[in-house]
Amino acid sequence: MSTNTKKGIFVAPDGKNYAITFILVTTLFLLWGFCNGMIDILNKHFQTTMSLSKMQSAFVQFANYMGYFIMALPAGWIARRYGYKIGILTGLGFIAAGALWFIPAIQINQYWAFLTGLFILAIGLATLETIANPYATVLGDPKMDATRINMAQTCNGVGWILGPVVGGSFISASTTTTANANESLFVPYVGVAVVVGVLFTIFCFANVPDINTPDDYVAEEKATGEAVHIWRHPHFVMAVLAQFLYCGAQTGVFAFFINYLHSEIPPLSAQLAGYLPAAWTTAIDGGYAISEKGANPILGFGAFGFFLAGRFVGSAILSFSRAHRTLGIYAIINVLLMGVIVMKVGWLSLIALFLSIFFMSIMFPTIFALGIHGLGVQSKKAASFIVMAIVGGALVPLLMGHIADVNSMSLGFIVPLVCFAYIAVYGLLWPKLSNSGGVVSVSTGGH
Repeated sequence: MSTNTKKGIFVAPDGKNYAITFILVTTLFLLWGFCNGMIDILNKHFQTTMSLSKMQSAFVQFANYMGYFIMALPAGWIARRYGYKIGILTGLGFIAAGALWFIPAIQINQYWAFLTGLFILAIGLATLETIANPYATVLGDPKMDATRINMAQTCNGVGWILGPVVGGSFISASTTTTANANESLFVPYVGVAVVVGVLFTIFCFANVPDINTPDDYVAEEKATGEAVHIWRHPHFVMAVLAQFLYCGAQTGVFAFFINYLHSEIPPLSAQLAGYLPAAWTTAIDGGYAISEKGANPILGFGAFGFFLAGRFVGSAILSFSRAHRTLGIYAIINVLLMGVIVMKVGWLSLIALFLSIFFMSIMFPTIFALGIHGLGVQSKKAASFIVMAIVGGALVPLLMGHIADVNSMSLGFIVPLVCFAYIAVYGLLWPKLSNSGGVVSVSTGGH
């Protein structure tokens, strides 16, 4: 039988099987998930050790995502000029440098020094995301590109869980003095540098072929130039804004998750408390009784556990459902859940917070896949702009933190509510924006 007749999620139209390459690339998703998971527990940590306001602590996310903003376009250029493999090695190099910077940073023990390390590390993460996200979409059957990227992003979800749990045991604020509260911060980051060194060596010898998909819009006025060619497609243009708002919403929710646990959890009712161990009741009642170190596993196993479960369920749904429709419905649900959080209706709002994390889980990879749909060789450039849009994670938490400082943490969630509303519109209008006529289905008929 001809190799062209082979079928499978990792088998390309020419019969080549990229399963091994895909598995190797998914380790990068796990890596940056772990790094980002640690970032989200630094907000509360620095609020404690450096007496920062919520808005000031949001500069943790600002430094991280500004790295994405600055590096996304150069990373895309590296991928186009030198290929996926050199781009991946470049990203790993920056991550190692940023992680090792935490060794001198703890000696300096100033907020700017830690932000500098996060910024350098983010440059590496941005490079990997710019390259690995579109690369995952082309490693096999073109009809299953959104399914593949959601599978890879599931490994990313595992990293998000491990980040707060593993990193939190070192990052959590000391109960002694502010002077030495940051002294163990370098430990998890040195561990990251060691892992990155191993991955760098593996990728040096691995087969990472450059793959370009056909350009569905190749007949459209090539003479106008490459940049104009991309920006003439509304499904891509609106995807950039959708990704900006999504990353802002996701980062804001994760960044202030622990703050929400501390300030908004209502006391347990006597009836409900009777079914729980006394220690649990003490830990939960009043919210503030939850220590920062105790909240990190809740963020890791609880919130990010919902995120990972959402990735698994979402990947299954996307195997038979149209990606744009699933995105739109999920975003509408999150608009409603954010409304419940803003209204501050006790435990119902806390449940809504966890459910919102479940329903936001598929949004990044799905927006990514929908945004680069049909762009062929232009996908690398398009991916650069979509990753550049991650800078939303630098700006939206600042606005949420400001609202929380002057009003309440609950009201701050009105910001992600607006973000999800736009994403819902993008998902539902995508067939018209892309001229796909609504016939796109993720794994059985194209995404």
